Amino acid sequence: MRRPWEKFGGALVKRQRKPSKPLLCQGIKTRSTMPRGRETSEDVRKKVVTAHQSGESYKTISKRFQLHPSTVRQIIYKWRALGITATLPRSGRPSKLSQRSTRKIIMQVKANPRITSRELQTSLSASGINVHASTIRRNINRHGIHGRVARRKPLLSRKNKAARLKFAREHLDKPEAFWKSILWSDESKIELFGHNHRRHVWRKVNTEFKEKNLLPTVKHGGGNVKVWACFSASQPGRLHMIQGTINSQGYQQILDQNLLPSVRELKLGWKWILQQDNDPKHSSKSTKEWLKRKKICTLDWPSQSPDLNPIEMLWQDLKRAVHARCPSNLSQLAKFCKEEWTKIPNSRCE
Repeated sequence: MRRPWEKFGGALVKRQRKPSKPLLCQGIKTRSTMPRGRETSEDVRKKVVTAHQSGESYKTISKRFQLHPSTVRQIIYKWRALGITATLPRSGRPSKLSQRSTRKIIMQVKANPRITSRELQTSLSASGINVHASTIRRNINRHGIHGRVARRKPLLSRKNKAARLKFAREHLDKPEAFWKSILWSDESKIELFGHNHRRHVWRKVNTEFKEKNLLPTVKHGGGNVKVWACFSASQPGRLHMIQGTINSQGYQQILDQNLLPSVRELKLGWKWILQQDNDPKHSSKSTKEWLKRKKICTLDWPSQSPDLNPIEMLWQDLKRAVHARCPSNLSQLAKFCKEEWTKIPNSRCE
């Protein structure tokens, strides 16, 4: 033990105490500068509780798992009070939007799904609540509602809806053989540059106007070709290039040149059924008489129902494949259409 007195020149002199350094100068970290330790994993917490249940003391558990005794104590207290060891959700910063304001936003979104977050922001500002549009979007997302691109569907009247529902109910339980006997047909327009209306590119900041990062645009798609085609569950049928506009007589000529040859090539047999939509040239009196004269059965088709025709998916495949080859003129476009149509795999048709 050090004495407060020491000998100096034969006399007892009181030792001068050196002034103490601040804690930071001594290399000791205070509570405010101490870094927060790593959170104890839930697996270790469960083991701590198990050890406590087996009768081990806090001190023994602390040494065994190399935890501070206060940490062990808190884990066990929480387990006794709540019966769990998992970390509960923390409150964090209070939301600027009250529950009432959030309910108001959700009601507006449900009433009008097309309303934008900016419009909701303006509506809240009128009530004296100023929040960022991103805050509004986050609150809407927490209720399971997310912004998505609206699907495009034909405009349907009540009569159209009733006809579509009737069609679905009548054909719901049709056997697989029935669908394999149908020859699906339709017309489509394929533009020279029209498919490139939306394309992603990899680029750096401020390089959006470099030529390699641009998509060339041409008025009216740079021209187009019109095609008629058919297919069955087994494979694609014929594809015919349409010249100009066609009327009922022109449509009948297309069927006469391509329909029956496709039936023979696809080996549909005698009980096959033609599917066509309700376009005026398809449903005209002269076309109906032509089909009756040729003894061709047609599938009753509800109006405004292109989305029910599976050939629409083949049109998408065809356009994607054709534009991947980058045709530079209409002749190449027509050539690529014929080549890519024949390349559609039979499994895709099925």
